[in-house]
Amino acid sequence: MARSRSSSTGWRYLNPAYYLKRPKRLALLFIVFVCATLVFWDRHTLVTEHQEEVSKLNEEVTRLQNMLEELKSEKGVSVGKMNPKAKGSDTTKKIDVLDDPISVQRRERVKNAMIHAWSSYEKFAWGHDELQPQTKNGVDSFGGLGATLIDSLDTLYIMGLDEQFQRAREWVANSLDFNKNYDASVFETTIRVVGGLLSAYDLSGDKVFLEKAKDIADRLLPAWNTPSRIPHNVINLAHGNAHNFGWAGGDSILADSGTEQLEFIALSQRTGDPKYQQTVENVIIQLIKTFPADGLLPIYINPNKGTASSSTITFGAMGDSFYEYLLKVWIQGNKTAAVMHYREMWETSMKGLLTLIRKTTPSSFTYISEKMGSSLIDKMDELACFAPGMIALGASGYGPDDSQKFLSLAEELAWTCYNFYQSTPTKLAGENYFFNSGQDMSVGTSWNILRPETVESLFYLWRLTGNKTYQEWGWNIFEAFEKNSRIESGYVGLKDVNTGVKDNMMQSFFLAETLKYFYLLYSPSSVIPLDEWVFNTEAHPLKIVPRSGQRENFEGSDEQKKLIVRSRARKEGRFGDD
Repeated sequence: MARSRSSSTGWRYLNPAYYLKRPKRLALLFIVFVCATLVFWDRHTLVTEHQEEVSKLNEEVTRLQNMLEELKSEKGVSVGKMNPKAKGSDTTKKIDVLDDPISVQRRERVKNAMIHAWSSYEKFAWGHDELQPQTKNGVDSFGGLGATLIDSLDTLYIMGLDEQFQRAREWVANSLDFNKNYDASVFETTIRVVGGLLSAYDLSGDKVFLEKAKDIADRLLPAWNTPSRIPHNVINLAHGNAHNFGWAGGDSILADSGTEQLEFIALSQRTGDPKYQQTVENVIIQLIKTFPADGLLPIYINPNKGTASSSTITFGAMGDSFYEYLLKVWIQGNKTAAVMHYREMWETSMKGLLTLIRKTTPSSFTYISEKMGSSLIDKMDELACFAPGMIALGASGYGPDDSQKFLSLAEELAWTCYNFYQSTPTKLAGENYFFNSGQDMSVGTSWNILRPETVESLFYLWRLTGNKTYQEWGWNIFEAFEKNSRIESGYVGLKDVNTGVKDNMMQSFFLAETLKYFYLLYSPSSVIPLDEWVFNTEAHPLKIVPRSGQRENFEGSDEQKKLIVRSRARKEGRFGDD
């Protein structure tokens, strides 16, 4: 009976009439219903939103996976492909797969620029040294050595342009001939041709490039047959007759004489023949005998006496890369005792550089002045804009305080160089700038020939600091080149950065340096890592290989021992003493 009553009581709550007679309970039931509905709907909405978010994340993961696969497939990002194993090399380093999507897009834009420049050269100037885009013909500015083709080899390889690289390789193997009755610049031929061939060899492992590099280097060697072992700067490639430029008054040029060390040392390392390294290190042996206390050498050197002539001191034209190579040979030599004298000479030169630093008014742009005698000249070449990158690269070799001081100086100089570009109507820099009180900077020589130095320094500063500001500055410069220098048949310089009037030359270094540094500015730091490669002054990366085991052959001579002793004397102020 009780069970029957309980069942009946329960069912009455389901009868609508029960609630119609009791309004308060009806209202309560309605509130409970509404709350339950809201809870259910809110949970359903959350689930839906969560599913949508998961779907978006899955799409993003898929996109990044596809991007990663594309990066892996490109030689330009595949460090394993680019860095063939060398004896003693570190093969355990992995690719930095984290890549900024904006940088990926920009890198592709730069790659497309390279394709445009290269295809124009291939169509209108194949085998010639350089392309004249406006008239669509080739010219032999360097004796018909295929300068643009050789200068472009490593850029093509790094960017993963396989078909173009292979066509260029076949030309080198079958058509490149150095037996020419032509008076070649030792400096230009070394940095472009020897450097370009060695870089192509280091990247690809193809021995045809090494054989050709040895061929041209052998033709250059007689230039060093002078009483002081300071080379003549011009040599006939067929006959070996060497001399200096007439306009130099019989003197050798500092940069032209001190910018072969990286290439010739690398050639000795790869061939096992010490003659190349011994030849170029003899130059340093000579220069260190009278190396000044401030480390600053004039741009002219007497090749008979081996002493400097009274002339301009500059980090611009004709001086620049001598200082660059003091640092880079130290890096190339694994920063060991065998090359410490290079670092010590470079640090001495950096003390001298500090005496040339000045600031403009009113904006306090930092610049490197030039020096004639005891007077400073308020002028700076765009060529000297390599210096911020060099200083940043060398800063880590100092103690903490000096390291920060020099890095800050590099950043200040880079800001000035960037403003060389930003201060003109075309946003492209002139060839040099003058500084006058109250007027900051003004363009001197107003042409722009597609030079790379500022972009080079932005590349180093981005690599060494991770500051994306340098990428943004670089992109502004790239866009200015695209706007002002790109034409249907290649890229041209400007006769005047104020008016934008175009010239008719696509310099080989635009493909070798400018576009390469742009590309690397937007590539992961694992692409040509700076602890495994060193760039020559034409932006050709050379693999850093161990220097151990070579001292008996290359550093064991009495002259070399004296050289190292002399370098140690720097700290005691005894440079120049016998």
